[in-house]
Amino acid sequence: MGVIASNAFKIVLVAAIGENGAIGYRGELPWRLKSDLKHFRNVTLNRPVVMGRKTFESIGKALDHRTNIVLTRDFSLKAPGAIMVTTLEAALGMAREDARKRHVDDIMVIGGGALFEALMPRAARLEITHVHASPPGDVFFPPIDPGVWRQVSSVEHPAGPDDSAPFAVAVYERK
Repeated sequence: MGVIASNAFKIVLVAAIGENGAIGYRGELPWRLKSDLKHFRNVTLNRPVVMGRKTFESIGKALDHRTNIVLTRDFSLKAPGAIMVTTLEAALGMAREDARKRHVDDIMVIGGGALFEALMPRAARLEITHVHASPPGDVFFPPIDPGVWRQVSSVEHPAGPDDSAPFAVAVYERK
């Protein structure tokens, strides 16, 4: 689980993170950032997206033009348009197969906290929206260790009319 080979599929963690590390609160995002949702769509479009059950439930439906792979132990979950798997390795296997069919090398992981924690050591890139707010949270993103990650870009965005806070979109690559 060390360095990712250049010819391997790349695991990319995609998250919006508050200044306090929060990524979720009571099953929902702790902010409203319509401007960032456009960025999220662009980054994940036409790629496999891997998520946990709670993340799927918070979204409420399968994301269009993406293969939605939901890691769950609850097969009573109704997830039309999604593929349900019971293990992390099964999720990654399905994602690799889908990425191969789509001729892409990115596997996008979109939450939640336990999935981010499990895959941080295997990720090649982080697509992070740094929300300039510290809302209440009960789910947190793992720390981004500057000894492991190098920020390669960051773009500040003022709060738009449908945004509850300003934010910066940053990309990190493994050193």
